[in-house]
Amino acid sequence: MAPGRLDASDLAIPYPGVRAPADADFETVDARAEQFAERMRPWQFFSHSTALALYGAPIPGDRASQRLHVAAHRPDREPRVAGVVGHRLGPATHGIRLVDGLRVEEPARAWRHVASSWGHADLAAAGDFLVGARGLLTLDDLAAELAAGRGRGQHALEAAFVDVRVGAESPTETRLRLVLGAAGLPEPALNTALRAPGGRFVARLDLSYEQWRVAVEYDGRQHAEDRAQFERDSDRWHDIREQGWVLVRVLRHHLLGEGRAAVGMVQAALRRAGWPG
Repeated sequence: MAPGRLDASDLAIPYPGVRAPADADFETVDARAEQFAERMRPWQFFSHSTALALYGAPIPGDRASQRLHVAAHRPDREPRVAGVVGHRLGPATHGIRLVDGLRVEEPARAWRHVASSWGHADLAAAGDFLVGARGLLTLDDLAAELAAGRGRGQHALEAAFVDVRVGAESPTETRLRLVLGAAGLPEPALNTALRAPGGRFVARLDLSYEQWRVAVEYDGRQHAEDRAQFERDSDRWHDIREQGWVLVRVLRHHLLGEGRAAVGMVQAALRRAGWPG
């Protein structure tokens, strides 16, 4: 390209030395990582919250977590570029993975790196994702990371590990489970299949208390404007109740604040079903 082309109005400069179409995505972590990767040195890699986002894990929406985090192991140097948080880490003890062609630190180490700045629920939700259906890690992998670590964030990581469960499928389900547990309610099973007596599949229950036949479902209302989906959901709710289960539907506003509304709803259902409290 001629030098003048690089300054054309239809191009944007997300980072020094990089050009992108002016209408490109500059908001999502994935898109900005792909743009910055064009100027990364071979020894640099995405780390911290950026690494977790590239694996698909849920990350907080605060500004610090949404910024790009790029690291290097000593003696190599981290990037020093506006809009990027550079990290110079100790000598390499963990490998680097390729995620859609991008160099990304191991997921367990990325989880450790955010422990000193993330809240408990966010750490637990990320841990739930890492040991989830995609098979990125096992609970033993996270335990090994805990055993090998020390320093900042260690206590937060240990507390989060206690609340990590295999089977969780969304950060909101994790938060709901933590809120119920903090209120002293029994621990529910996660995403279990409910079947009718003849074996017919009825539903997958977000959270369930089989002993008391109480199911808890988080309804984000993503289908509220889809009439056909709403009708299918209504049939499923009816079918769950037909199997002798009490269904508690928790909506977004029930989790506002400390989630007291959600706790009260589930607690009342359990007590009516015979839970001694």
